[in-house]
Amino acid sequence: MTWTTRDIPDQTGRLAIVTGANSGTGYETALELARKGAEVILAVRDVNRGEAAAKRIRREVPKARLRVEALDLSKQRSVTAFAERMLADGSPIHVLVNNAGIMAVEPRQETEDRHELQWATNYLGHFALTARLMPLLKAGSARVVQLSSIMHRQGRLRFDDLNYRTGYKPWPVYGQTKLAMLMFGLELDRRSRANGWGLTSVVAHPGYARTGLIGSGPLGRRPVSRAVMQLVYRPFIEPFISHSAADGALPILMAATDPAIGPGAFVGPQKAREMRGPPGLAKAEPHALVEPDAARLFDMTEAELDVRFA
Repeated sequence: MTWTTRDIPDQTGRLAIVTGANSGTGYETALELARKGAEVILAVRDVNRGEAAAKRIRREVPKARLRVEALDLSKQRSVTAFAERMLADGSPIHVLVNNAGIMAVEPRQETEDRHELQWATNYLGHFALTARLMPLLKAGSARVVQLSSIMHRQGRLRFDDLNYRTGYKPWPVYGQTKLAMLMFGLELDRRSRANGWGLTSVVAHPGYARTGLIGSGPLGRRPVSRAVMQLVYRPFIEPFISHSAADGALPILMAATDPAIGPGAFVGPQKAREMRGPPGLAKAEPHALVEPDAARLFDMTEAELDVRFA
């Protein structure tokens, strides 16, 4: 039986945070959680775009309970400030969806913390956010959803240079970030069970969802590539290998709300090598399941960011 938004349990009385909720799968996730009664915090880099997204949600869900909060995942000071605001408020968090991301940035860019931009935004920011929100996540017995991608298949952890200070290539770096998010979600589940944290840590990927992510990468900025995308790829090829942002959000929503999806699960589309289709259990590549590597990455990241989950 195909899982749809009709299968989302009532979320009344629950608080959900969705990063990157102003567009794409993040917007669709926030919309459906609000439709089911959750209070949703749209954690976004651009507050104006976040407010516009909230306005669109309220047009569909007039009684939606929404808050827009500034969060730039590429900056550790922004992550810390966001977490401090949440901790000061003190409300237990029941769902955290670490959705925001950027793709294949070219040329290499470095953040104010001296981290490579994709690594900082897609992985380090979400790692620190989850760690700093742990008191509220524990209080809410939260479901924590990390967003991976089918690109984790090509990803490899470059332990000797995770920030790609040498030999930078945009796509391998993107693959590394999505592999790291998958391994982070699985390792968080292992540590939660070992330490009694009470979290349900799961991972989801949207398949190939038609969002603005690809256009914001290197292909969207090159004049010839942009023309090919607009005139050939998007009208004649993309529709056959992809699905909508709303459909891409279904694995995320399933991971975030379905009680049948247990800790340590990986959820994604079920057709066309997981590029599209209804949601269900996804396949993690063997190199994503190497537990010593996941533990090493987790410990290295805690040390790098000076955050602790325990």
